[in-house]
Amino acid sequence: MFNKIISSIRNFFKKINSFLPKNKFIKALIYLFTFIILFFAAVDLNFLWLFGYSPGFSDLKNPPLATASELYTADSVLIGRYYTENRTPVEFKDLPPNLKNALIDTEDARFYQHSGIDIRSLFSSIFSTLSGDKRGASTITQQLSKNLYQTRRERSFGLLTHIPFIKTVIYKTKEWLTAVKLEMVYSKDEILTLYLNTVPFGNNSFGIKVAANKYFNKQVNELTTEESAVLVGMLKATSTYNPITNAEKSKERRNVVLSQMNKYNHLPKDEYLRLSTQPIFLDLSYKEDNKQEKDSYIRNAVANWIKDWAKENDYDIYADGLKIYTTIDSRMQKYAEEAVSDRMAYLQRRFYGYWQSQNPWTDEEGNEIPNYLETMVERLPVYKALTKKYKGNIDSINEAINQKKRMTVFTWKGDRDTTFSTVDSMRYYSQILQTGLMTFEPSTSHIRAWVGGIDFDHFKFDHVIQAKRQAGSTFKPFVYLTALDNGWSPCDKIKDQSVTINYVENGEKKSWSPKNADWHFTGYDMTLRWAMGRSCNSVTAQLTEKVGWDNVVKYAHKCGIESPLKSVPSVGLGSNDVSLFEMITAYGVFLNKGMYAKPLLVTKIYNKEGKLIKEFKPELKRVLSEETAWLMIYMLQGGIQEPGGTSQALWEYDLFKKGNEIGGKTGTTSNYSDGWYMGVTKDLITGTWVGCEDRNIHFMSSAYGEGSKTALPIFGKYMEKIYGDPSLGITMGKFPKPTVKIATKYYCPTSVPRRDTTSGTDSVDTDYETLPDSIITGF
Repeated sequence: MFNKIISSIRNFFKKINSFLPKNKFIKALIYLFTFIILFFAAVDLNFLWLFGYSPGFSDLKNPPLATASELYTADSVLIGRYYTENRTPVEFKDLPPNLKNALIDTEDARFYQHSGIDIRSLFSSIFSTLSGDKRGASTITQQLSKNLYQTRRERSFGLLTHIPFIKTVIYKTKEWLTAVKLEMVYSKDEILTLYLNTVPFGNNSFGIKVAANKYFNKQVNELTTEESAVLVGMLKATSTYNPITNAEKSKERRNVVLSQMNKYNHLPKDEYLRLSTQPIFLDLSYKEDNKQEKDSYIRNAVANWIKDWAKENDYDIYADGLKIYTTIDSRMQKYAEEAVSDRMAYLQRRFYGYWQSQNPWTDEEGNEIPNYLETMVERLPVYKALTKKYKGNIDSINEAINQKKRMTVFTWKGDRDTTFSTVDSMRYYSQILQTGLMTFEPSTSHIRAWVGGIDFDHFKFDHVIQAKRQAGSTFKPFVYLTALDNGWSPCDKIKDQSVTINYVENGEKKSWSPKNADWHFTGYDMTLRWAMGRSCNSVTAQLTEKVGWDNVVKYAHKCGIESPLKSVPSVGLGSNDVSLFEMITAYGVFLNKGMYAKPLLVTKIYNKEGKLIKEFKPELKRVLSEETAWLMIYMLQGGIQEPGGTSQALWEYDLFKKGNEIGGKTGTTSNYSDGWYMGVTKDLITGTWVGCEDRNIHFMSSAYGEGSKTALPIFGKYMEKIYGDPSLGITMGKFPKPTVKIATKYYCPTSVPRRDTTSGTDSVDTDYETLPDSIITGF
């Protein structure tokens, strides 16, 4: 069979040969020409997978130009960008004539005369190379094909591309073929624009627009002739001719470009001579001042929020030039960041003043944890690397981790250069207080502000959604919710007294005797509203037993708590770990008349052509009756209105004009490791959390560490700013009246005088003494 095939091929070539001229030279040319055509066709088709991928016409019509996606607030303020290659395309009309002339005169003088391959330059280059003067002949179109379609990258590998000389021939052939195709698909002006949007300019700058911003703080159409020459000169070698790191080399190359412009009559000689003597004037302020180039908690949160959608729909937010509109309001975000910055700087001074020269890591009994720093350092990746490097030699490892070195550290007065060892750094950073804040508008399901921490540059961990901490008393409303939804009234009473609750956990009999925060039981018969407003542990624990801790867990999950919750008697006191995001979501059900909706962070996404490709809308689900939801808002106001309410520190702030109503719940965990505040107004839910990364580091007294002293003031300061900006349209006022009949009795005066909610004249013990101003204590 094989012999028959070989015989047939021979007969085929004999017949062809009979038609060819007898002249051997002409016959050889015909054979060569035929071979070249067949070779080009084989390369283009990747015959038998010998040559690797070559872009087809469909690829050329949709060039794979990695374009940065842009992130906008709801009020259309650009707040971030996503990119692997920092690139923002420009249009041909934005390219100044001096830039186009500089590029063509330097890289491809016959650009408008050839069709992708400049045959004249090709032969000229061959003869020059043979004579010892090596000269390139790639056209702008060929360079574009190489840059845009990566014809020399792994995707283009074929069986023959591993052979050195043949590999070069194949790659060059692909560039020629792609260049010719590009010329068939695009006009010359479009090719020039694509090229300038594609090429790298060093320092993670891709495309002419980013380069103009980065090096000269200008838009492309504002570039002068000499500035255009600098950027075009960099294309030969971005590192060698980088004006930041190699100013002299860059100037020499710039002058070569200027001389080419003069050679081709695009720059008068006297102008060329004048410009070539000038130094290069850079303006690098764009990079330093442009916050859009910086990473942020919101930018990271949005990327995580849409990653599943992007994967399912085959979008790359780092390359597809999307325009992503968030629910964030830029003004509210600014106020949130200002409130966090103001209060956290104060709290950090307070923390240092409280501990002074003592170590703040303590156990449950308040004793300093021995060998704390050593244990924490041993958990660091650098310690593991040193252990491997020094083969477990403790002396060598200790010497390395205690060696001082220069570093820049975070402080509330700005980044500071200092000299720290690894141990010093651990000691310092472990004492930094962290925070998280999020504002949710339940009526629209929109997240209006998101502050994941105190400074993203230094602390990447997001305390809104990544961190899970014990919720403390902010979890108590779910106990009262369970009761109200099962026949209880805000007026029903339970005595504040010492109790012991017996229960069985994993087959083991246990008992629990909760204490109040002040270790005192009043003996009062407290209404549920008073008990929740006062955050009475004993009443909450008794109510949990009566309604069932399994039911409390069920209601919490129903409202939006997704974290696993251990069903134990202490569940209502916040013994489980949850995220701030979850807590705010769940509280949103109360303000949204019993309707659950997962908060939205993104509303719309457009592609790079400006077409809307995705719109996110809230998915509402009723989980509570409107009556129960309204009763919970009424209960939450008890923190302000009931005697001893834990939210009454808010009276210090300018929040109660025009009879404004606010509900809220403080939360504090064991040893004051976590301080929470959940604030509710007629429009918004805002949650805040404060604490150190490690729960073993904390305040040791209620006067300093309670949620009312740490998290609540952030909310108070923030809401002052919100109400002070009429442009937001968020006004003071009362909570909406119920739209359904409230059958449950809820108005129940206590035997202790109630606070007047309109005057706000009572004094509040703030305990805000002046503390030392230093930030880096002891170093």
